[in-house]
Amino acid sequence: MPISGIGTYLLSGQTCYNSVSSALKSGVRLIDSAYIYGNEEQVGRAVRDSGISRSEIFVTTKMFNTQFSNPENAIETSLNRLNVEYIDLMLLHHPGNNDVKAYLAMEKYVQSGKIKSIGLSNFYIDELKRFLPQVNIMPSIIQNEIHPYYQETNVINYVYDDIRDKGIIMEAWFPLGGKGHNTQLLNDQTLKAIGNKYNKSVPQVILRWDLQRGTIVIPGSTNSSHIQEDFDIYDFELTDDEMRTMPI
Repeated sequence: MPISGIGTYLLSGQTCYNSVSSALKSGVRLIDSAYIYGNEEQVGRAVRDSGISRSEIFVTTKMFNTQFSNPENAIETSLNRLNVEYIDLMLLHHPGNNDVKAYLAMEKYVQSGKIKSIGLSNFYIDELKRFLPQVNIMPSIIQNEIHPYYQETNVINYVYDDIRDKGIIMEAWFPLGGKGHNTQLLNDQTLKAIGNKYNKSVPQVILRWDLQRGTIVIPGSTNSSHIQEDFDIYDFELTDDEMRTMPI
């Protein structure tokens, strides 16, 4: 699984198709979608039209909690909408009634090869303690909201220290702050100072911070230049002091 990609929340129709196509042209190989986003068809079409080998592209989608009572239908719906042969990673979008039932159904699709890996989104320590003993395949990914103003240190430490034997990796949705914190984050003076040192933008500093914490990132954008910029984060490294002085 690539450690950076593009998220498609709030992207729909041709806008979604164009953003995913631009990302793939820029070298991005991780695409994150979800049933509830209503854009699986556009994501799948962009993947198919890219001319890139299917095996090189990692497609994530999510089953919403309103689908948990009939998970097989939910999985088939996503497979049909995406139409990309198989799903690389499928997540339960939120905890909810029948979430274990839904996850066990995903496990069966892993065995058939229609889903390659499975995981969880918006699960925290209490939910994980309840959930993990009831399933057979450990989640590959836990995808939560993570950014400098919402650092999720407790759950990251729990996953990477307390249950590190499970082999679970953290992934950040809204790594740039989303609707609630985006403007404030992009104008944060501490982040700007760090960016100036490396000749990098504030988003690049934030995404690099995530990577150095062991967190996969999926920023979203409709701007092709921003998509390329968000992927250009591998030629610098934050110091330990800069990691510690990240604003909270």
